[in-house]
Amino acid sequence: MRTQVTRLSEAEVWQALRNVPDPEIPALSVVDLGIVRAASVEGADVRVSLTPTYAGCPALTVIQEDIRRALCEAGATSVHLETVLEPPWTTEWLSEDARRRLREFGISPPPRHGGVLEIVWSDPALCPRCGSTDTEVKNPFGPTACRSIHVCRACREPFEAFKPM
Repeated sequence: MRTQVTRLSEAEVWQALRNVPDPEIPALSVVDLGIVRAASVEGADVRVSLTPTYAGCPALTVIQEDIRRALCEAGATSVHLETVLEPPWTTEWLSEDARRRLREFGISPPPRHGGVLEIVWSDPALCPRCGSTDTEVKNPFGPTACRSIHVCRACREPFEAFKPM
C-alpha cells in the first residue's frame, strides 16, 4: 500500500505558523513576533527561516520543536528549519496587532524607533493597565532578557515592558 504524500499550500503553512505561540509570551505567535522570516513549500518539503530575538535565545529550541510539530500536525511530511541571524531581529518587526496584544497581556510594547536606537532604557514606558507614561524603571532585568520591570505612578501597578531592540 502506498502512502499518500500531503502537500500543504503556502497559505496552510502560514496558518499553522500563526497558531504557534511564543513560549515566553503566549499572547503572541511566532509570526506576530516577527521571527518567522520566510516559509515556502517545495514539493513535499516545507522550509521555514527563523530569526531569534537574540542570538542566545534560550527558547529557540522549544520554538523549533513547536513549529515542527504544528506543521506535521497540519500534514507536512518533511520540515526544514533554518536559523537566520542577519539582519538581526528588531522590535520594529512586531506588528501593530502584536503590540496591542502585548498591552492586553499586561506587557508594555516597545516604542517604535525606526531602526535608530536612541532610546534610553530609563525612558518612561506606557502603562498597559491605565495608559499613563508616568512610570519608572524598577529593574532593567525582567523575567527574560528582552523585558524590564516598571511601576506606574498613576495606578501604582507594577508591569513588564518589552525592551526596544
